[in-house]
Amino acid sequence: MTYKWLIVLIASFLAVLAKAQTTQRLTLQESIQIASDSSLQSFGAQNLYLASFWEYRAFRAARFPSLVLNMTPLQYNREFIQRYDPDNNIDVYRTQQSLYSSANIAINQNLDITGGTFFIDSELGFLRNFGQAAFTQYSTVPIRVGYIQSLMGFNTFRWQKKIAPLKYDKAQKQYIRSREEVSESVIEYFFTLALAQAEHEMAIDNVKSADTLFHIGQERFKIASISQADMMTLKLDAINAKNTLKNIEIELKKATFGLTSFLNLKEESPIEIVLPQRPRNLSIPIEKALDQAYENNPDYLSNQQEIMEAEMEVERTSKGAAFNADLSLSAGFNQVASTIGAAYRNPLQQNIVRIGLSVPILDWGVRKGQVNMAKNNLNVARISVQQKEQSLEQEVIVTVSDFNIQQDMINSAEEALDLAVAAYNATRQRFIIGKSDINSLTLSLNRQKDAQKNYISVLKNYWLSYYRIRKLTLYDFEQQAPLSYLFDKMNGVY
Repeated sequence: MTYKWLIVLIASFLAVLAKAQTTQRLTLQESIQIASDSSLQSFGAQNLYLASFWEYRAFRAARFPSLVLNMTPLQYNREFIQRYDPDNNIDVYRTQQSLYSSANIAINQNLDITGGTFFIDSELGFLRNFGQAAFTQYSTVPIRVGYIQSLMGFNTFRWQKKIAPLKYDKAQKQYIRSREEVSESVIEYFFTLALAQAEHEMAIDNVKSADTLFHIGQERFKIASISQADMMTLKLDAINAKNTLKNIEIELKKATFGLTSFLNLKEESPIEIVLPQRPRNLSIPIEKALDQAYENNPDYLSNQQEIMEAEMEVERTSKGAAFNADLSLSAGFNQVASTIGAAYRNPLQQNIVRIGLSVPILDWGVRKGQVNMAKNNLNVARISVQQKEQSLEQEVIVTVSDFNIQQDMINSAEEALDLAVAAYNATRQRFIIGKSDINSLTLSLNRQKDAQKNYISVLKNYWLSYYRIRKLTLYDFEQQAPLSYLFDKMNGVY
């Protein structure tokens, strides 16, 4: 007999150990961390940020001098050209063949203040003419310094200098907000599975309890302690409990698949959800939340960008509606010779000054219409931005108010759950000893189920509200610090 008990104890211990090894316990914070590192939504947010990161790097690189090599390695021409024959006083067509090659290397520097381009270049050209008048010629520009400037035009460089840093700052904040959106999604999947597991556990207990009560009812029916109707009700409850368990098992599989898929986990072991502890009281002042939203929310930067781009378009169309003038200045040396060495000896001075004008005479109001349209778009953008900021401010106020209320609701839900569990246990014991009827037992069980669901739902709403506030303000109110450390952590990798 002793050996049998020992075998039973060892088997029970091994079963518990195997379950502990195969079941993966997940807390809410662990799920959020896994999703932030491994979920597809997180990868998408990361790549969106990297696209903006490299765009900003390209903008910064364009502010430095650029070295450009322009080449025509080979150009062969064979054509008929018209020539005048003075001996016969007629025009004749002759075949001409030539081979041409050139290379130009230049250093260009764009100037943000003026919108012009300063350059230094050097050029070498080779020409070989075939035929009766065959010759070889080299042309050189050893050095040339120049400047190109639009006198009345639109300065693209100046606007880029304003907008590009703003866009990059917005991309950083959007990346942080995307991570908070991942947290929101995790909360939805996490508590959906938590509710499914709680319902599954209650369904299993309900099956056991319904079977037990049905057997007790059978014994009491034999001594006429309960009616046949109550006996049939107990049997029906036992059947319904088993059917409910089967349906809940299906929902449990769906909820498990939803969370594991979002977290990008392999479905090798079952998951056991660990509900978060009752959160400590955390009061968030609305004024502080609004201040942090104004400072950190990327939507405000988007609004600034929208206004700035509309103003840029007004300036571009306004200057384009008037006449355009551009100035090109260059000074250097050039030479032509039959050998490459001679082409670099005794170079002649070369000075070029060019002023170009483009004056609209008649365009039937096209340019004027473009200017008016750009101004109207600017007004629309300003009104739209004002409405967006009002909506965002209202969303922050409502979300913070809802969060502060959720803390009180957690206290009530927790107390209601304790009372419902105690009431059901007491009613169940009273039914077993024959001091309570089946209706009271059923009502007590339903109240316990509702209290359990309500407690999980209130917890879910609390954490959703908290992470929505983090998303709107990009601020951690528990640590009293901005969420910019998330970006700093990522920026250290790249």
